[in-house]
Amino acid sequence: MTQLTDLTRTWGYHWDERRWHYRRSLASRVTLLTTMAVGLSVAFVALGAYATVRVQMTQALDDSLLQRAHRAAESTALSELISIELPSTALGAADIRIALITADGEVRTADDLPAIQLGSPERDVWAGRTESSVRTLTAGTDSYRVVAVQAAGGQALVLAQSLEPQDRVLQELGSVMTIFGFAGVITAGLAGWIVALNGLRPVRKLTLAAESIARTEDLRPLSVEGDDEIARLAIAFNSMLTALSASRDRQRQLVADAGHELRTPLTSLRTNLDLLAQTEYASDKHTGTPLPPEARRELLHDVRAQIEELTTLIGDLVELARDEPMTHVVEVIDLADVVDRALARVRRRAPNAAFDVHATSWWVYGEPTGLERAVTNLLDNAAKWGPPGGTVTVRLEHGTLTVDDEGPGIAAKDLPHVFERFYRSDESRAMPGSGLGLAIVAQVAERHAGAVRAAKSPSGGARLSVTLPGSPTAPPGTKVSSAEAPSDLAPAAPDQVADPATAVAGSAEDPQQSFSLPA
Repeated sequence: MTQLTDLTRTWGYHWDERRWHYRRSLASRVTLLTTMAVGLSVAFVALGAYATVRVQMTQALDDSLLQRAHRAAESTALSELISIELPSTALGAADIRIALITADGEVRTADDLPAIQLGSPERDVWAGRTESSVRTLTAGTDSYRVVAVQAAGGQALVLAQSLEPQDRVLQELGSVMTIFGFAGVITAGLAGWIVALNGLRPVRKLTLAAESIARTEDLRPLSVEGDDEIARLAIAFNSMLTALSASRDRQRQLVADAGHELRTPLTSLRTNLDLLAQTEYASDKHTGTPLPPEARRELLHDVRAQIEELTTLIGDLVELARDEPMTHVVEVIDLADVVDRALARVRRRAPNAAFDVHATSWWVYGEPTGLERAVTNLLDNAAKWGPPGGTVTVRLEHGTLTVDDEGPGIAAKDLPHVFERFYRSDESRAMPGSGLGLAIVAQVAERHAGAVRAAKSPSGGARLSVTLPGSPTAPPGTKVSSAEAPSDLAPAAPDQVADPATAVAGSAEDPQQSFSLPA
């Protein structure tokens, strides 16, 4: 072993059995395994057949010799026949040698063949200690099956039959089995190779298709034939292609829509900046009328608003670009607190809007930041569409957050599309916004296993609702997040948000709520 290691180090040869195994083709491995399995099976069958035939032939020979010996031992003329040196052939036993152990222990035989050295088993029979004995002895170059039985007059008869015919049969049987065994192994190898080639044809087809897809980026589904494991693999591959194609289409649509939405504020921003630059240049060169201060302030305000719009749009795009499942950094939070914080933020943006709020506690397992952004977008949308001085009605009951406004409402043709990315109705195209706010609401709800719905409110405006799974009470033993509202946000009016303790007590009486949160 040490010499082999030294030789490996000297010549730089490293044997990696696993690497060698997996670098071989699957067809060659299937063929090799099939050949080995058939070879082992043939070997075991051949050995079993050979051993069985040998045992059966030996047993038949022993039975025949014993039967002959007992019949011959009953003859009274046996000792006289042997005394006149009559050979075995004269007794009709050309393949048998006969010997007699007389009463005085002398071994007498009429054959002139090499003597068979009898031993204690035959002496035991002569002495009467055993009835018979059977064993194999060698005389010269030949092997004999020797049987001894008791004879009349205190004698013992010994019959010996040569094993040469039996050995010849067994040798021929072994040669035949060896030839047919090798033929079977070769046939099994060829059959395994053919089966592997035909059986792996769908795999090769699938491999070529995958390589073609990687080279051409053509995501069309593959044809599926049959219903076996390869067909199931092709179906799973098609499902992956469908998901990949949908993801690519969403990415392309997002890029195209983002480019379209960014073009308008960027063009307006560039126009305003060019106008400011031209007026400043004309004022410095005294070649034109300077821009009045009021117009300059209005232009700068417009630029600032466009920059804020761009910032919001880019933030919404980043949020929508997150196509992964909900992050693992989640907490058990009270949705009523999230509504409270979102209201404080929206009141600063829409001071002319009134909010009618009733929120009962609803504990959910989710992302505080994402949920607050979704609720804020719902409230911003309602405040934007409501008339000046209008009321936005907010209700949080049994896990469903409903926001109603008093605006013009949503047309029936627009209801199925309000939560789509960049979708804007004909009435909303003249108003600021990117069409991403409600899409973010739908994405956040989907990440939290919730649902969104758009309808018409009783006042004629729009009703947008979000339903999230949760529980009216916090699970016992769970660490609850108690994050405070940001310091730069105005607190909610105490008379507009329901008391959490009262809300929890009122909701806990509902027997329909049985949702349990993970600890």
